[in-house]
Amino acid sequence: MRAPDEPPGHPRRRMEPRDPAPGDARLDARSVRVGEAHGVVPRDRAFFGHPLGLMTLFGTELWERFSYYGMRAILLYFLTDTIANDGLGLADDLGNAVVAVYGASVYLLSVIGGWLADRVIGARRSVLYGGVVIAAGHVSLAVPDSRFSYLGIVLVALGTGLLKPNVSSMVGELYSRDDPRRDSAFSIFYMGINIGSLLAPILVGVAREIGGYHAGFAVAAVGMAIALVFFVAGRGLLGGAGDEAPNPLTAADRGPLVRLVGAVLVGCLVAVGVAAAVSGGFTTTTFIDALSYIALAAPVATFWVMFRSPKVTRAERTRLRAYIPLFVAAMLFWMIFEQAASTLSEYARDRTELTILGVEVSPAFFQSVNPAAIIVLAPVFAWLWVRLEDRPPTAVKFAIGLTFAALSFLFLAGASAIAGDGRTPWWVLVLVYVIQTVGELCLSPVGLAATTLLAPRAFRGQAMALWFLATSAGNAITAQVVQATSDVGPTAYFGWIGAVALVFAGGMFAIAPWVTRHIREGSREEDAEDATVL
Repeated sequence: MRAPDEPPGHPRRRMEPRDPAPGDARLDARSVRVGEAHGVVPRDRAFFGHPLGLMTLFGTELWERFSYYGMRAILLYFLTDTIANDGLGLADDLGNAVVAVYGASVYLLSVIGGWLADRVIGARRSVLYGGVVIAAGHVSLAVPDSRFSYLGIVLVALGTGLLKPNVSSMVGELYSRDDPRRDSAFSIFYMGINIGSLLAPILVGVAREIGGYHAGFAVAAVGMAIALVFFVAGRGLLGGAGDEAPNPLTAADRGPLVRLVGAVLVGCLVAVGVAAAVSGGFTTTTFIDALSYIALAAPVATFWVMFRSPKVTRAERTRLRAYIPLFVAAMLFWMIFEQAASTLSEYARDRTELTILGVEVSPAFFQSVNPAAIIVLAPVFAWLWVRLEDRPPTAVKFAIGLTFAALSFLFLAGASAIAGDGRTPWWVLVLVYVIQTVGELCLSPVGLAATTLLAPRAFRGQAMALWFLATSAGNAITAQVVQATSDVGPTAYFGWIGAVALVFAGGMFAIAPWVTRHIREGSREEDAEDATVL
């Protein structure tokens, strides 16, 4: 059996995970495991040589991502604008914290969504139910009432958690393990992600300029409605993909599940209690802090369970230790990268010239730079890794990715210092996003592959959850940092974060040979186990 992200039918020439197709690679590689388990193989080639079911999932994901990134593009502005302008009137630091903890919640809930699909309701129902909840959330946000606004944010987070990890798992189910079309299918699928996230900030930003925030949220709601139409109308083209849970719960699972749910609930109550004690009561800050604590505690608890499990061998514990620096690097990378919707959006609004070649643009426009850069640069990086035979190794790619993220903030700090109390040119923020995209293309595509290789075999199926937790924890760090630095200017804020991240990147470069050695040992062990099975 090949590694989860290795091209089908391709002999493994090295002991490093191969890069999957670049794109929104944080989302989805659980699909390979699920697809191999089901073996659902529609035979048609009507959609660019692929099953028509791929068209269904392509359209669903394109419009769902349109709604998600459209809502996210104006969320900070809505939270922090005055009530007279139909905003919620939050302070900038609190608004940034809400956006960050919203991102943390989405990734935490994606872990639950993936588990529910695997063990209870299947991917198709998860996507359908999640889509309906997301649509309800966008409609709530479109209602000019603050109570509906907060309800809408919660509903979008819940629905995205159900939908996010499961659309792509259904893509994997359209193909057999050795179907040579699998890799190109994901390339097409990821293009849908980037088209949706490219168009959304522009169109929603225009709608907001014309009709206000609620008009912008209404456009996002229309996008989600189109996604649901694609998904429901195209169900017959999916060949049963996602209909069944691949690993349904059994009677023997009930006891451990009850204990796990109880432990999670107790942990959540403790987090809320600590947050209330710190803030002196129950306020918006209390719930931001509680969710941050949960998002930071979740990966710690996951690692603790893995290290303590009797099912994990001594060699697997050694490899798991080697994964920890990769996880920390990924967490810091996403901590910087995910600020596109918070501090960078604030910088676009308050500190950036919004006239480009004589045309005034919405500050939300800048959030389209990353998907545009992905579309342009992803083929370049795919060609580059082939020419380099996938060198440098994974650990070095992580270090390079974190370095680019750090440099993007250091560059922005320098530009902010030069501008002083004025605004920086529009191209500064564009370049910041492009630099971060280069880092994303170095780190993100190989992240899950490294996770699946280094996770103990007994926990290999939970690798996607562990990878999601890096992004969740990164957002949680941002939620705490923006509150603690509310009186710090952009030069110091971006400069210090960039400097700290650069130090960690240097440490990652230093220990990369040690991490690489353990990744290779993990790959060799997997080959040996597969040979034994065969």
